[in-house]
Amino acid sequence: MSRSPYAPHTTAETEAMLDVVGVASEDELFDIPDDVAFEGDFGISSKSEAEVRAEIDATLSRNDDLVEFLGRGHYDHYVPSLVSDLSRRSEFLTSYTQYQPEITQGFLQVLFEYQSFIVELTGLPVANCSMYDAATALAEAARLAGRVRQTSGSTVLVPDHLHEGKAGVLDNYVEGAGLRVETYPMDDGAADVDALASLVDDDTVMVYAESPTLHGVVEPSLGTIGDLADDNDALFCLGSDLLALALLEEPASVGADVVVGAADVLGMPTSYGMGLGLFATRDDFLRQVPGRLVGASEDAADNRAFTLTLQTREQHIRKERATSNICTNQAWVALRTAMHVASLGSEGMVDLAEQCVTNARGLAAKLDEVVGVQAPVYDRHHFREFVAHTDQPAEAVASTLEAEGFAVHVVGEHQVQVCITETNDVHADALVAAFEEAA
Repeated sequence: MSRSPYAPHTTAETEAMLDVVGVASEDELFDIPDDVAFEGDFGISSKSEAEVRAEIDATLSRNDDLVEFLGRGHYDHYVPSLVSDLSRRSEFLTSYTQYQPEITQGFLQVLFEYQSFIVELTGLPVANCSMYDAATALAEAARLAGRVRQTSGSTVLVPDHLHEGKAGVLDNYVEGAGLRVETYPMDDGAADVDALASLVDDDTVMVYAESPTLHGVVEPSLGTIGDLADDNDALFCLGSDLLALALLEEPASVGADVVVGAADVLGMPTSYGMGLGLFATRDDFLRQVPGRLVGASEDAADNRAFTLTLQTREQHIRKERATSNICTNQAWVALRTAMHVASLGSEGMVDLAEQCVTNARGLAAKLDEVVGVQAPVYDRHHFREFVAHTDQPAEAVASTLEAEGFAVHVVGEHQVQVCITETNDVHADALVAAFEEAA
């Protein structure tokens, strides 16, 4: 069998295949309602394989070759080669959902271990075997809160600097659930607890906080936020990521009812959109968890066996009892994440997480010595990234840095955000030198 991704058909070949199928045209192979059918012209001319490859190469060659100090939800950590080597085995790549446990024990066990890692890191006893990304995990948490809260209420409170992508997904998810999203202010990069206290009331179904925040700040008031939510019978949802959880406060210890966030910080390179969401919660909400859970059981011979033990998606149970219509559950990405976590081990994860604190602190200190730059803007502990103030307009600074071969986020008229991990820290001094030129 040819492994070529490009298999053009001549008109004669197409007609021969249609004749075997018994239809006159390709249109007859599809039943598309007239009101959604596209009747225009895509304007894509047919080309040979060589022409297509040449066009793609020319398009990709226009990409800038920059050293990225970008973060804000997408992070680049070194992925061991064994992760790619093992995860690309055919039995993993060709597996979809593990409906048949008798032939997918290996994959099911990996997903069980993935859930176990999350349970250990969060302190919460229930974790599903993945979500699309951090944004959909947050949205599903809000819908869960709306279902389980015992009293009336419809308000979901989130930080006012919530990432626009997460905010958009959350708004979209809650629109049909009778919920509304409101924001609370921040103070020096962390939650303004006094302002939040004035906003939480009987109408609040969920309070969401992040640590680290969008700006990389480690939230110091998680316990207080958890108490505010609990005092008003609201769920406390904490957003974090798999690596940060290895070092920061255990979510269960600060009263978190649900933990969501990004698990793809390990196991995947920066994917600019594709993600892997984690979701953990309390035993009380087991039947409300979206997606699937893998459990350990015994087979007919009393051997330990793994199987899908809970599937609350609408394709598996009566639609009116389903908690979510989430389908593709990122199982292969979760497999890669589990492999990466296992390869690091607990000490390795803590060491890497500590680097995320010390590297950010060190780079901020060096940038703060540059005339025209103050870093970090927020007088807090940071994880991976921080905001820096520039006396010059931030757009101009970022443009000069780009010309020097570096990419940073512009987050304000005079503010840029810088993210450092073990994959770009060798370029830190060169970035500082470029800032001296730009600022």
